Amino acid sequence: MKKIFMWAICAMIGINTYAEGYQVNLQGNRQTGMGHTGTGLLMGASSMHFNPGALSFLNDKYEFSLGGSAIFSKNTFQKQAPSVYEAYSDNPMGTPLYFYGAAKVSDKLAIGLSVTTPYGNSLSWGKDWDGRLLIQDISLRAIFIQPTVSYQLTEKLGIGVGFVAANGNVDLNKALPIYDQNGVEGSVNLTGNTWAYGFNAGISFKATDALTVGLDYRSKILMKVDGGDATFTVPAAVSGLYPNTKFNAELPMPSNLTFGIGYQLSEKLLLAFDLQHVGWSAYQSLDFDFEAESVPDSHNQRDFENTLIYRVGAQYSLVDNFQLRAGIYYDSTPIPEDLLTPETPGTNKIGISAGFTWNVTEKLAVDGSLLYIHGQTREDGYAPSDFYGTYYTNAVIPGIGLTYSF
Repeated sequence: MKKIFMWAICAMIGINTYAEGYQVNLQGNRQTGMGHTGTGLLMGASSMHFNPGALSFLNDKYEFSLGGSAIFSKNTFQKQAPSVYEAYSDNPMGTPLYFYGAAKVSDKLAIGLSVTTPYGNSLSWGKDWDGRLLIQDISLRAIFIQPTVSYQLTEKLGIGVGFVAANGNVDLNKALPIYDQNGVEGSVNLTGNTWAYGFNAGISFKATDALTVGLDYRSKILMKVDGGDATFTVPAAVSGLYPNTKFNAELPMPSNLTFGIGYQLSEKLLLAFDLQHVGWSAYQSLDFDFEAESVPDSHNQRDFENTLIYRVGAQYSLVDNFQLRAGIYYDSTPIPEDLLTPETPGTNKIGISAGFTWNVTEKLAVDGSLLYIHGQTREDGYAPSDFYGTYYTNAVIPGIGLTYSF
């Protein structure tokens, strides 16, 4: 029973935190409207996330951008035949946010600060569903704080780097296969908080007046949870085997290498393409060190695979103070066969987006976006718990923001 318990905990924490469904690509409404392209574009302060090298081409002395999105997501699970069991998640609304503030210190030097939430989401299957021994609900949050400096080496070439301080938090619940005399299941709550550090570096090159090329690298960030809290609710007869205890674990946030192109096809039409490589192979195993001697330490193989995300976007200037945007992307799952869990029902995903910017005044603009994510049907399961079925996922994500420059 202890072995079953440990497998469940490891699957629950690790995959949820870092699978493709929880790398939240919503760091700017202008970019989201264009399929989340941005590495090859010059979009002012928000370039701090997409390509710090592009920040050096900031047009105004100061620029501030603030915005957020509302994630409405649904997951459906159909158990493997001959069962006819179905379950539907009732996920809380996710609210990723972003803030960018930048200043042009000189003709060639720009500095800035960004606060983004590139990882985090909420998932709830309910207390009594069939997969409750794997997970009932989970809430994840990661806040990235990035001071940035960017410099124009020439009129055409800019470089930039940002230092990233990341704060991560997890809170999750699951049932345990332990019952009291009335048949009531045990449960566990796991919480943890940690700080970790990395960097974001980029190069932006204005090849011609119409063509801009960019390359951005965001480093892997290893989140080390030291002294996380494991709280058990179990029958008194076995409480000695499951004491409330502490745990340590290391969880990788993968590196991202993105190549981007921006091309001004005409005076009104801007096109963009990004190719993003996500270094999921950093997540080969998940190891837990529990403080209580009665809870054994655990080593669990994950074998995640590197993935590519293909992004295409366009911006059209309808009138001088109003731009329309549209985009599409394809994001493949890093989760191998037989390691798919309901904590992260990872499938290949297609995202379709639209957006706008309304320049209310010369200084103030309103940015909006709408993203629909469709997860392709996947029939698979989690071999250690022999939990198989068919997963369907989708999400609708509206976003709004303000940009002020002077």
